[in-house]
Amino acid sequence: MNTSNTQTITAASVMPNMSQLFGWLKSLQYPAVGITGLLLLWWFGGFMIENDPDLSAFAAFAPAPTFSALVDLVASGEVWQPIGSSLYRILSGLVWGIGIGVPVGVTVGYFGLALKVTNVPFQFLRMISPLAWMPIAVLAFQSWDSAIIFLIVMATVWPIIFSTAHGVRRIDPNWFKVARNLGASGFQMLRRIILPAIMTDVMAGIRLAVGVAWVVLVPAEYLGVTSGLGYAINDARDTLSYDSLAAVVIVIGIIGYGLDTVCSVLIKRFNWHME
Repeated sequence: MNTSNTQTITAASVMPNMSQLFGWLKSLQYPAVGITGLLLLWWFGGFMIENDPDLSAFAAFAPAPTFSALVDLVASGEVWQPIGSSLYRILSGLVWGIGIGVPVGVTVGYFGLALKVTNVPFQFLRMISPLAWMPIAVLAFQSWDSAIIFLIVMATVWPIIFSTAHGVRRIDPNWFKVARNLGASGFQMLRRIILPAIMTDVMAGIRLAVGVAWVVLVPAEYLGVTSGLGYAINDARDTLSYDSLAAVVIVIGIIGYGLDTVCSVLIKRFNWHME
């Protein structure tokens, strides 16, 4: 009797797990089709290059040499130091961007006069490419790392400011009236009403900022640094190691996708509208 009950309980616990597994595998079918199509297109491009006498020197861009070089980079550990340097720079710039962007965004969104005064200059500055600040960054900062982090800040701060300000503007004014009637101080209003209400918008701004910053990072690391993924690409190009160059590009894409996925998960985590 006890054995039968145990078997029943085991079977009942296994069935939901199997259903979750099948559901997870089913959710991967469309990404798998997309990745397969991309790999086929890449393979075809590599085949065309290899059979073109004018382009055959670049045949190492094909998938087989690229993945072989990627395995070697990972196995030898050569790829980890550039990854660490690039992540340090982008996370440092992102911290500064959040530290500047969120307070400024809250101020601009809450005070109508601040929005009217800053809208035109902020929009003007937002449209300037972060890389256009490179000569100023080189002159203003003593180290290359600081200059690159400054460029990352210039890439991240604007999406965060505008997304945060938009979130504040969307808050129902009646919430502020109720809070004032209940005697809430400015700090309490910020902590209890504004920040919880705008977290989804802030995270959406951070997601946009990470995307822009990750794109800006590679050319920014063409500066005088001797580390980072951008430097690794530049070095592979100078030494004609096209398979390693393509492998580093793959690494950049994987890390960028991972960062975007983390931001997407955090947006869902802070989205209190979702049921």
